Amino acid sequence: MLNYEEEGMTNKPNILLIFSDQHRGDALGCIGNQTVRTPNLDGLASEGLVFRNCNTSSPLCMPARASLVTGQYVNEHGAWGNRNEADRFGQSHVRNIREAGYCTALFGKTHFRVPQVGDGHMQDRAFELNDWGYEVTHEIGEIPSEVSSNYYEDFLAARKKLQLHKDAMTIWKHGQGNKTLRPWEHPPSLLEENEHIDAYLGEMAGEWIKRYEGDRPFYLQLALVGPHPPFDAPARYRDMFRPEDMEPAIMVPPSEPMSPQVRTMLERRGLMSLTESQSRLMTSNYYAKIAFDDDVIGGVVKILKEKGLTDNTWIIYTSDHGEMLGDHRLVQKVVFYEGALNIPLIIRPPGGVSPWIANGLTDHYDIIDTMLSAANAETFEKDHGSSLIPKIEAGQSAPDAQRGKEVVFSEVNLYSMARTDRYKMTIDSVTREPLEVYDMKNDPNELNNLVNRASLSGIRDEMQNKYFKQLLDDMNAKQLKTAQAGGIPTTIHQNYPKY
Repeated sequence: MLNYEEEGMTNKPNILLIFSDQHRGDALGCIGNQTVRTPNLDGLASEGLVFRNCNTSSPLCMPARASLVTGQYVNEHGAWGNRNEADRFGQSHVRNIREAGYCTALFGKTHFRVPQVGDGHMQDRAFELNDWGYEVTHEIGEIPSEVSSNYYEDFLAARKKLQLHKDAMTIWKHGQGNKTLRPWEHPPSLLEENEHIDAYLGEMAGEWIKRYEGDRPFYLQLALVGPHPPFDAPARYRDMFRPEDMEPAIMVPPSEPMSPQVRTMLERRGLMSLTESQSRLMTSNYYAKIAFDDDVIGGVVKILKEKGLTDNTWIIYTSDHGEMLGDHRLVQKVVFYEGALNIPLIIRPPGGVSPWIANGLTDHYDIIDTMLSAANAETFEKDHGSSLIPKIEAGQSAPDAQRGKEVVFSEVNLYSMARTDRYKMTIDSVTREPLEVYDMKNDPNELNNLVNRASLSGIRDEMQNKYFKQLLDDMNAKQLKTAQAGGIPTTIHQNYPKY
């Protein structure tokens, strides 16, 4: 099934990485969620593997994306938050794949760079993506910016819809009149369905696949903007979901002892007055955007099938991080609760395999190694992942089919997390002070922070000495100072609403 030397196939397979923004791992039909609608992703899962316990390298856009491209821990590349940049001249899995003989293409959001006054059109900065290893680039911005423009804005301007889009994003960010829109109040998009940003990206990527006739295999990243807020799916998708059918969030707020990280996010993104009906409405709007993106993905996969490429293409779907969606009365991310940490991972190999679900721990770093292995590209000298191809080839009856990593890590804003099958622990990355310990077996909803429990002192010491030492031994000291100073100076901020 995975033999690339068969007659009629190129020596190396194509790779399609579909990378969404803020898709939490439990919002997939193929893992048993009966309310969300993801028929196209479920279709990929029906011919591949679902990795149920995939973890983000960081519950925030820029750090997670920097780790995905570099294969480095956040503390190594140093992009601790959304005002820190990784070195584009450092290691890059995209560059390694290009050097292995691939045409490397990108359509969508990268978020590698802190915006600056005078950035101009994103096409003028394509050389930076070329440095990362991308040969073909079609970069867009997440939301309209006062300092730059991009291909998507050109598209809307040609249709005389740009101001409509800008006005909608302004209302989402700043509210209307004196009223801030809360997450369940996001209105549906007023654009035509094919004018929505992710529909546009799907169309551009699909057209590129149709036209591609190069003699090299391709590595294509389709980097969607959704289901990141605003939860503004077209009205037709809103109508697919009834709020009363949704499960409410974990309504229990964080309890003491509360880590500074959680306390900060509760102050910025807390919804202490959230009701169950509001929670259900927010979830229905979020699921509507996932359903919309699922259709976009289905359109791209359909083009692959029509062109006869699915027998020689790896299709991988994952996300940068999750979405709290009201759990613990929080929205968005930047915490290590499961809603923000757990992400989807579906891998459909060339030709497909019998489907199954792997429950072992995995992460972004394993995805990188899987793609490098599929491309027969050079691996990193210091490697934090393991290719998942042997697990896929061995199948669900293999003795270690349900065995994953011993530990996975995640980091953001100078906080670090280590997770084993049983325990999750977070610390201050600089002082190494323990901040949270959760027993994921007996407390899967993370209601009780056991960091001060005397009986767990041995667990805390073991995780400090064994895991966090491994994680933080090669911290980038220069980048740490930049992060402690507040990041790269800029007058431009992508401020999101405070509720």
